[in-house]
Amino acid sequence: MGWWADGPMDVTGVSAPWVVCVPHGAAEVQRQLSALEARGGRVHHFDARDLTTEQGIHGSFAEVLQFPAYFGRNWDALVDCLGDLCGAVTGGGVGIAGVIRDADRLLEAEFFPLFVSVLCQGADRANASVDLDGLPLDRPALAEHFVLEFRDFDPGAIELRIRQPELAVTVGDGFVGAALDPEEWR
Repeated sequence: MGWWADGPMDVTGVSAPWVVCVPHGAAEVQRQLSALEARGGRVHHFDARDLTTEQGIHGSFAEVLQFPAYFGRNWDALVDCLGDLCGAVTGGGVGIAGVIRDADRLLEAEFFPLFVSVLCQGADRANASVDLDGLPLDRPALAEHFVLEFRDFDPGAIELRIRQPELAVTVGDGFVGAALDPEEWR
């Protein structure tokens, strides 16, 4: 997996990509998730069976990531909550990785490209030390990444489903990564 050997992907740090699609059980991802936990960060697991509808996504994310009671259960509210997670969920501000197992179940869902974009938007906010206007935040950047594990890993099919103008999508040996395209978002 040349991508990690070259250093651009690290689920323990604040560098893009924010969403990484990998084969189920990818050894380097597992090593990085363990390293995040060893530093005090948190790894949260999601079952794709709970994410097959928009309502299921909102409910599961609200429960697993302990969103506040006023969470609006819509895409914009999901971005807001992902960008401002509580300390208990992040290991006191160390960072999180959300792991979605059996992501194959989501690939053909109509909302899948939007879901990936929303994850990127929320993680981009969390990983930043400045707000959308470029002003310093009153908190340090927080490592936040989402790992989508596929049993039938087809990089070409995944890339086709998530490619959209606002995302920078990288395809390599054993991965598909996505982050916000800085030309579109900054």
